[in-house]
Amino acid sequence: MADSPLWTSAEAAAATGGKAHGDWAINGVSIDTRSIAPGDLFVALKDARDGHDFVDNAFAAGAGAAFVSRDVLAGRPGLVVDDVLPALERLGLAARARTSATCAAITGSVGKTSVKEMLARIFRAAGRAHWSDKSFNNHWGVPLTLARMARETERAIFEIGMNTPGEIAPRSAMVRPHLAMITRIAPAHLQGMGSLEGVADEKSQIFAGLVPGGSAILPIKDYFFERLKRRALELQPTAEVFTYGGAREKHAASPVAYETDGYTSRIAIDVMGEEVTVSLDAVGEHWAANAALALIAAAITGIAPRHAAEALSGYAPPAGRGTAETLALLQGGEVTLVDDAYNANPESMRAAIEGLARRPGRKIVALGEMRELGEGSAALHAGLAGAILSAKASVAVLSGEEMKHLADELRARDASIRVVHVTGPAEAAEVVKSWLEPGDVVLIKGSNASGMARVGSALRQMSQTAAGPQKASGA
Repeated sequence: MADSPLWTSAEAAAATGGKAHGDWAINGVSIDTRSIAPGDLFVALKDARDGHDFVDNAFAAGAGAAFVSRDVLAGRPGLVVDDVLPALERLGLAARARTSATCAAITGSVGKTSVKEMLARIFRAAGRAHWSDKSFNNHWGVPLTLARMARETERAIFEIGMNTPGEIAPRSAMVRPHLAMITRIAPAHLQGMGSLEGVADEKSQIFAGLVPGGSAILPIKDYFFERLKRRALELQPTAEVFTYGGAREKHAASPVAYETDGYTSRIAIDVMGEEVTVSLDAVGEHWAANAALALIAAAITGIAPRHAAEALSGYAPPAGRGTAETLALLQGGEVTLVDDAYNANPESMRAAIEGLARRPGRKIVALGEMRELGEGSAALHAGLAGAILSAKASVAVLSGEEMKHLADELRARDASIRVVHVTGPAEAAEVVKSWLEPGDVVLIKGSNASGMARVGSALRQMSQTAAGPQKASGA
């Protein structure tokens, strides 16, 4: 039997209190005319730009209707509301209310998008699944993800993030998760949160919307574990607490063995008494903790650990989050690029560098600044030196003003490592390209705003240029 439409004009009007223009039905919700699918509802959000300016583009791209707060429809189908964002929130709440799906929510300073993608992969293998696109985890990302959820959904995973206090609780209240989880607490957004304790307290608000009798999953080895557990039970006294990353226990998932060939990882995990094995196209022991969290969350939703492990095996990180790829050099030969440039904080930096250490070849790190670290930024940047030296990196290309502290620390501690400090990613890319040799492995990482993704783009362009003549000669 075919699924019902995601939204009809009557349903959307009733959910939002808006006025429908025309009689329409849509199967998708979009905020971006560049990726809109034919028949989607285009939501004219006001963020960095005003979506109302793109309504014509949306219809030209095939939108089935537009969701607006002023009448720019010109006789075309749509929904007019008082204010688009609050109305989108109401649409999301209506989507949550009409489904019987088991909903999960995830937050944390590191790994939340990766674990979200892992769970989405497992949920898809088990039935009708829904999940956050990309990192849609903020004030508009969460209601948008809810509004996109089909009523036939069986399991859903929502990512919830924050930059400042007070952001997570209202998003959790919208999702009303049956299980909520925290990956880890790490120095991130300290400028907005003030302290690590502030980060931990804000992250614990993921449990504010937890349904009665729901499940809370916590990182047992985290410094703030007891604080998080106490706060979870304050927010939902009937919650059942599960853990991951520690000893084998009835309510825990625990990695018991990790091995890698430098290209993939094989991980044995005890999931509440059942040992399973997962193979991932990723390198680094932090992936073992991520997998353990995904498996115990899946088990809580009723998926057998062995089935979840089978579904998860073969997982590779999303683009920019530790993806490894082979690139061609202009002078001949190949290098491995590990692109982890989507974002960074001190803990995720160390995890990525530890993963690099396990890969074969001469090691190059190209690192951009970590943003929003507040007054301790200089020390937190310099503090990465130990991880880089332990990984036996041969070259460090460090981009941005705050990275000068790391450059100085590396030079003071080990004269053998080649260190260059540059002002930005364009210069970093040129330096990396000039130093590459066949067999090298290059890690690029930094906060999104540092622009280190441009280094990856430059290296890929180099590879395409290098491969061009070879392709032509073989045609």
